Amino acid sequence: MRIKKFVFNYFAENTFIIWDEISREAAIIDPGCSVEEEENIIKDFILTEKLKPVYLLNTHCHIDHVLGNAFIKENYNLEFFAPKGDVFLLDLMQEHAESFGLTIKQSPKPDALLSESKKLFIGTIPIKFISTPGHTPDGYCFFFEKERICFTGDTLFQDSIGRTDLWGGDYDTIITSIKQKLLTLPDNIIIYPGHGDNSTIGYEKANNSFLV
Repeated sequence: MRIKKFVFNYFAENTFIIWDEISREAAIIDPGCSVEEEENIIKDFILTEKLKPVYLLNTHCHIDHVLGNAFIKENYNLEFFAPKGDVFLLDLMQEHAESFGLTIKQSPKPDALLSESKKLFIGTIPIKFISTPGHTPDGYCFFFEKERICFTGDTLFQDSIGRTDLWGGDYDTIITSIKQKLLTLPDNIIIYPGHGDNSTIGYEKANNSFLV
């Protein structure tokens, strides 16, 4: 599996494209592209790499992670998955955008909802969906066991955790999610968070001041 990270928008959000090298099937995780220049970066990359986008996946639905949902859905006609308990945040996009002085494209509704029982593949590569509420009511992480990779959205960061003072956040819930669902993964799992740099489960277990 290959991974490309882009840092987009006012919030310096990490957008990821992941793909199977053989089939070229791809998933776009948390598209934060919010202006034409950023949209063209995504479009050019997909064209250059000859990728076939099949899934749009939202780890959660805070505005900075969904600004590009409309663009991606309209241009690639792929299947869009989001957490059920976060869909209300898509409905509030315009209100949240106005609070930041932003002009946005309204996200479409998801085609289907995430759950831990959902089984999806990128080519032959399986995705495991891990429910990690706390930053939002129904956030998810995306785990690739064989590749030793986990996309943690805004649940777990290098040396930090997701904020819980935003829409639908709860501190005790996010701590429980991280300790029960993420820190139980092998130490060598690389985490790709929604903001900032990569880390590993082992590093966060030993050094993250919110968790030690």
